[in-house]
Amino acid sequence: MNPSPPHDLIVFGATSFVGQILARHLFEQFGTHGKLNWAAAGRSIARLEELRASIGPAAAKLPLLVADAADEAALRKMCLGTKAVVSTVGPYALYGEPLVKVCAETGTDYCDLTGEAQWIRRMLSQYEETARKSGARIVHSCGFDSIPSDLGVLFLQQEAIRRFGQPCPSVKMRVKAMRGGLSGGTVASIMNVLKEAAADPQLRSELANPYSLCPGGYAPPIRQPDIRSAEYDSDFKAWVAPFIMSAINTRIVQRTNALTKQAYGADFRYDEAMLTGHGLKGRMTALGIAAGISGFMVAGAIGPARWALERFVLPAPGSGPSPQAQQQGFYDLRFIGRTDDGRSLMVKVTGDRDAGYGSTSKMLAQAAAFLARDLPKAEKPGGFWTPATLFGDRLIERLEKYSGIAFTVIDGGN
Repeated sequence: MNPSPPHDLIVFGATSFVGQILARHLFEQFGTHGKLNWAAAGRSIARLEELRASIGPAAAKLPLLVADAADEAALRKMCLGTKAVVSTVGPYALYGEPLVKVCAETGTDYCDLTGEAQWIRRMLSQYEETARKSGARIVHSCGFDSIPSDLGVLFLQQEAIRRFGQPCPSVKMRVKAMRGGLSGGTVASIMNVLKEAAADPQLRSELANPYSLCPGGYAPPIRQPDIRSAEYDSDFKAWVAPFIMSAINTRIVQRTNALTKQAYGADFRYDEAMLTGHGLKGRMTALGIAAGISGFMVAGAIGPARWALERFVLPAPGSGPSPQAQQQGFYDLRFIGRTDDGRSLMVKVTGDRDAGYGSTSKMLAQAAAFLARDLPKAEKPGGFWTPATLFGDRLIERLEKYSGIAFTVIDGGN
């Protein structure tokens, strides 16, 4: 890689819905030159020029680069001109591999917001060794899936060690409140996973493995909780329902534990769910959510039903809520950890924008800027990382300062 490339960071897919929000966040914080020299890239120069104009006259000098996700030569030229790339081009299983391959080969740092566990597994198996040799730091899932989960567990465990002298081998995350729907890109990624899984029994088995993203041979004999229906949670004294993002979040958190040589414990257990309330109403709500998710998964695995959902029901990739709707969105995630001797600790992670767009874009902006500006190659070697293992609590500080996200201890326990 060029030791002094003209750009610190390139936003690849800058004209996508999330890419546009990301570009605006970067411009608001860094401008275009000085603190962060960044450029916007995509396959259409006309759309890139529209994006630049929409940001305002002060963005007139923002560099624009044309590259298609399938054009490896153009991607290589782009990567040789920057320290890091952040990609919003999904579904990643369909469009993401060429850029990861080129970044791994050229030593260019890379981050994205994918929640596609099966694709991450393929990238690990094909390019992890190449990235280690070249020095490329590659970190997936730097949006709502899975930064709040990964850093939320890290925050809780650091506090547990400070208070109790040990981590909590059992941690739960519960979605207490949330406003804002899934993004069109996230839905497209989920539908593609269902399509792949329907045709591949081996993939279905892999998706059921809670340690599928952990290093080869890592298989603790611990049965991980897996909430698939309505359950009563005695810790929260409420009913819970399945949380659709747990499929990726739990695997990222387990990979963090594996990469840190089981810093959370050799018998670490982690699960996620949605709180639905108390009594009969809470139970019926949980049953309804569980039935809806199950029906969605079944329909998504059947070709004609999947087509109908994509055509008439689900948001299209590239679509999203208005800026006002993004600002009105929020989320409140609660984490409870327990030590082997019965002590407990509760923390929360809150965001001031909708999870799928506004907050995800701000998280991705901070992760990308951190990777491009503040993480020297000598500090972290090349390879595939998780947000918690690559950025650690320094990213927590950035998110609280710049992204409207708060990490708070709410119950110290005994």
